Amino acid sequence: MARKVVSRKALRAEAEAAEKAGVTAKPAKKAPAKRKSRAKEPVEIRMKAFWGVYNQAMKLVAKYDYTQKKAADQKADALSSGGKSPHFVAKVKEAVDG
Repeated sequence: MARKVVSRKALRAEAEAAEKAGVTAKPAKKAPAKRKSRAKEPVEIRMKAFWGVYNQAMKLVAKYDYTQKKAADQKADALSSGGKSPHFVAKVKEAVDG
């Protein structure tokens, strides 16, 4: 199948002639419609802090309110004493319902 060869000069001459005649070669483009966001609004999850007493295997042994850090430290010391595996205290955050 043979292609029709059209030079750029010929195309430009046609465009200029149409422009002089007041006819536009291409229709004006419409602005694209603005899409609505589909993203869900983030759900706020409330968290509450606790002190957790952990063993060496990172297993939670006991949990205390955030205001009772001294009690958590005492529990960790009591479990660690006597040559047993060391226990430590770390913060724990848990989701609160309602």
